[in-house]
Amino acid sequence: MTERQKQILVAIIEQYAEVAVPVGSSLLAKVFNVSSATVRAEMAELERLGYITQPHTSAGRIPTDKGYRYYVNELVGATETAPERRAERALTARLEGGGVPERAIRNAVDTLVELTHNLGIATIGNQLYMSGLSNLFGQPEFVGGQQVQQVARLLDNLEPWLREAAPNQPLSVYIGSENPIGRSADVSLVISRFRSPFSDHSYIGTLGP
Repeated sequence: MTERQKQILVAIIEQYAEVAVPVGSSLLAKVFNVSSATVRAEMAELERLGYITQPHTSAGRIPTDKGYRYYVNELVGATETAPERRAERALTARLEGGGVPERAIRNAVDTLVELTHNLGIATIGNQLYMSGLSNLFGQPEFVGGQQVQQVARLLDNLEPWLREAAPNQPLSVYIGSENPIGRSADVSLVISRFRSPFSDHSYIGTLGP
């Protein structure tokens, strides 16, 4: 993948994440100050490689799970941006400043919800705390009742899966069809293991499209 293709892929992912609308070549041509034909050629190559796809007859493209995975592994993981540092500091402050452990964990989840506008989750003992359901189901991706049902089933299975699978990585990212508890729900799960007064294997994370 060329450097320009990487930049176009990042632009497609970030624009689609913001508005949930397929991204067209004309917009990208303005962003990169090149012709639409040049962008279309680069998009065709990205599509051939499996990083983006055309959802329907629209000229726009959307990221695939492979595209999102590349973004997470190669781009976001390579550099820590200022917003990410602010998020880390905010979470740390909430966890350490709450006094009561349960309240501190709930505060940390609420911070995740504020930062991501998705669903936040955490284990508190044997219980699963969730916040931000209205954010999750208010996303434009969830316009159909069938997908809402699939996500609801995923949430029903989330706590038993965490208890049985016990992910052992400090940070696990499951994108779209990689999600082990809801492949057809088309949502991604980011989950982090941490120590708490309740368990050495407590979890906090976020779930969204």
